[in-house]
Amino acid sequence: MDEPALIQSAQRGDLDAFNSLVLHYQDALFNTALRILGDEDLAADATQEAFLSSFQHLNSYRGGSFKSWLMRTVTNACYDELRRKKRRPTTPLEPDAEDGDEMDSPRWLADSTLTPEGQAEADELEHAIQHCLDHLPAEFRAVVVLADIQGLDYAEVAAAIRAPLGTMKSRLARARLRLRECLQGFAELLPAAFRLQEERS
Repeated sequence: MDEPALIQSAQRGDLDAFNSLVLHYQDALFNTALRILGDEDLAADATQEAFLSSFQHLNSYRGGSFKSWLMRTVTNACYDELRRKKRRPTTPLEPDAEDGDEMDSPRWLADSTLTPEGQAEADELEHAIQHCLDHLPAEFRAVVVLADIQGLDYAEVAAAIRAPLGTMKSRLARARLRLRECLQGFAELLPAAFRLQEERS
C-alpha cells in the first residue's frame, strides 16, 4: 500500500483512496476502541465516528505517523463516548450470555487452533484483562491500549493523546502497575512469566 499517495488522493476528495485507508486501519481502530470502551457496539460506533471525523479533517494531517493521527481520533471518540456514558449510564436489556454473566470473550477473538479447554482458559484470561482495563481511569486505559496492545511507540502514543512525552510515560508506568496489581487476582490464569516472583517459587 502506497500510504502517502492514498492520503494525498483522499485529501483531494478521492473516496476510494480513503476507503483503502479505512480497510487497512479499521481493525486496529476497532480493537483500540473495544479495549477502551469494553463494549462491541460502542466500539463500532466510536470507530465509525473516528473515521468520519478523520475524513472531515483530513486536510489537517500534516505528515508524521498517520496511524497515530488516526489513533488520536478514535481515542477522542472513545473519551466522548465515556463522557456520554457517565452522564446517562445504561443497563443492558438482556445478559450477554445465557447464564446471566457477561460474555467472556468476543467471538472474533476465538482461536480455531485451540482445544476447547485451551479456548476456555484463553476466554477467562481475556475476560480478566478486559476487567482490569475497565477499572483503569480512561486516560490510563488509553495509553496502555495504544502502547502495549496496538504497539505504538512512545512518541506516537504521546501524539495520539496530545500529551507531553513525560506525561505519557508517567501514565503508562502507573497504568501498567495498576494492571499488574489487578491481574494478580487472576494469577492462576496468567502464564508463569507474568506471575509475581514469590508465586513462582
